[in-house]
Amino acid sequence: MYRAVLQKSDSDKRPLVMVNEYKENQNIPYVSLRPIPKTVLEKTLKVHLAAFPLSDDDLDQFKQSKSLLEKNSDEVMLCMKTERKTACRGVLSQKMEATSSRAESTLQKSSLDVHLESNPPQYQSASDTVILNIDTESSQDGDSEEDNAVGLDDFPELSPYERKRLKNISENANFFASLQLSESAARLREIIEKRQPSESKRKKPKKRENETGCRRSMRLQRVDPSGIPLPETPTQPELVAERNPLLPPGPLDMLPENQDDTNESFNEFLHTWTEISKTSSKNVKEFSSLKSYITNLSGMVLSEDTVCKTTKGAVFSIALHPSETRTLVAAGGKFGYIGLWDLTQQPKEDGIYVFQPHSQPVSCLYFSPVNPAHILSLSYDGTLRCGDFSRAIFEEVYRNESKTFSSFDFLTEDASTLVVGHWDGTMSVVDRRTPGTSYEKLTKCSLEKIRTIHVHPVHRQYFVIAGLRDVHIYDARNLARSSIRPLISLTEHTKSVASAYFSPATGNRVVTTCADSHVRIFDSSCMSSQFPLLTAIRHNTNSGRWLTRFRAVWDPKQEDCIIVGSMAYPRRVEIFHETGEHLHSLLHEEYLASVCSINAMHPTRFILAGGNSSGKIYVFMNSETC
Repeated sequence: MYRAVLQKSDSDKRPLVMVNEYKENQNIPYVSLRPIPKTVLEKTLKVHLAAFPLSDDDLDQFKQSKSLLEKNSDEVMLCMKTERKTACRGVLSQKMEATSSRAESTLQKSSLDVHLESNPPQYQSASDTVILNIDTESSQDGDSEEDNAVGLDDFPELSPYERKRLKNISENANFFASLQLSESAARLREIIEKRQPSESKRKKPKKRENETGCRRSMRLQRVDPSGIPLPETPTQPELVAERNPLLPPGPLDMLPENQDDTNESFNEFLHTWTEISKTSSKNVKEFSSLKSYITNLSGMVLSEDTVCKTTKGAVFSIALHPSETRTLVAAGGKFGYIGLWDLTQQPKEDGIYVFQPHSQPVSCLYFSPVNPAHILSLSYDGTLRCGDFSRAIFEEVYRNESKTFSSFDFLTEDASTLVVGHWDGTMSVVDRRTPGTSYEKLTKCSLEKIRTIHVHPVHRQYFVIAGLRDVHIYDARNLARSSIRPLISLTEHTKSVASAYFSPATGNRVVTTCADSHVRIFDSSCMSSQFPLLTAIRHNTNSGRWLTRFRAVWDPKQEDCIIVGSMAYPRRVEIFHETGEHLHSLLHEEYLASVCSINAMHPTRFILAGGNSSGKIYVFMNSETC
């Protein structure tokens, strides 16, 4: 008989518990139970156990061994507690107590199995050794019996207890597999998915026979006060009025809508401007010094008398009469109105005359370069008219109801031939000397839309067109009825282009206004090659939905300076040099409180007129002129 000996390993090796059977028990096989190695706080126990007969004396000895095992395990726990931090003491004691209890239960089960299977009265010396490795590991749920069985398939010789345990596990697994719980769950899931929620039908309330209806007036019941039914009147179809009806073709009388046509002041106005147009100077002043030009700009001011509403709706175009003695401003409005403002008449309201020669926005407006008593206007409604001060009529020059016009310019110096751009990408040539109001040529260009069209001031066979994103240069000598290709294309623009104009004196520069917040200036001195980009001026051109789009224009008396509206505060009109240098800003915090999208400069005098989106005109002029 061997005794149970508890040994504590001085090193970090794993402790073992050895159980030696009696020599007489030759039928007990050699069993080695190897659990899964795990590390628990780097401390383990080594326990050697020996089997012995369960007689009364031996039972007392077994109890003494058990008490010795508990005592030694407590001592090991005390040593381990002193080596660990205070935070781990509670956890360590729980794990060591659990380990001791598992070791005791294993020892009792092994002894009971040995006692039941070895019944002979005398026991022989142990021939085999049962080595049982027990890990004192720390896990959240503790080691279950199923975990201890992992890895035992590698050992063919197992104890009856382990064999019975594995058999129970397999039987339980087979039992649950026979229940087919997964198939039943899948069928239930399909039933739930196929099942549709029952629609609760709302019960309609039953109508009561004696219930009175809603009260209705006698007018709705179509009865007179005496109760007699009124006869039914036949319904007539409603006539929907056209929003912008076209004006009748032919000449229209120049009758102001804001004043009486029999007013003597209006007749005097027509006579005065007819005489002034005959004596208007055609010479253009040139300033060689940029410094003197800036000095003159600094003298331009805005006053209360030079601000007035002239048209209904937003201003789409603006022009200044070239007179050097009096100031006349013409503005084209959104609803087809043209306003003429003579700033020399006082009060200022008496000098404003409003006409309606068109039914849609007037997008282009010019005084004739040959006879300033003629003012030519183009509208979206497909008409181009000439207002004659001497005859007091608006004569129809070109009419095409199937097209919408966008812009026009004079192809010849005598203003007898015009080139007209359409919104659908076509352009037409109109000769004012031929009878009728039709075109001479109609050509489709390579652009989808035409916004502005401008003729070269020197080589008048060339003209520039601003489309959606590109700017093209065309030759009027190549116009045909089918289509035409551009001579030069300016493709530096990344967004929609609002306008493109040649410089006024030589045409050696082209200025474009783009929605990408840039005003670009190109070198157009050589028409046979590409136009190089000279300057790209960063300028906010995003005027939004409710404001007229910006269009940068040249100063007609200064070859290298451009004028453009601004979104900056306080509101202003800015003037730039072709190099991109900012020269001057025309502003007035009290009287200029809105954006002047459309601007025009007098050809010989320092007078600038700007229009906003409510029909107001702001006129900056020299203080001496005021």
